[in-house]
Amino acid sequence: MSESDFEAQETVDARGAACPGPLMDLIGKIRGVDPGTVVLLLSDNEQSKTDVPEWAEESGNEVLGIEERDDHYAFYVEKT
Repeated sequence: MSESDFEAQETVDARGAACPGPLMDLIGKIRGVDPGTVVLLLSDNEQSKTDVPEWAEESGNEVLGIEERDDHYAFYVEKT
């Protein structure tokens, strides 16, 4: 998957943040956007790979894709 497969309207750059910082930053951003908005979370925290999908399932939001980049992960999450 390339960086252009999904188009995000908002970006949260949480690289360098310790767990659960990236997830908390994502939740804060998701709360402030309209349904249908895609938020891109950038995180270099390994735990985010499980935290984000688990939270999305519990909260009813959708993870559209997860990309493994050179030094971080990119999570595309749609607010539903």
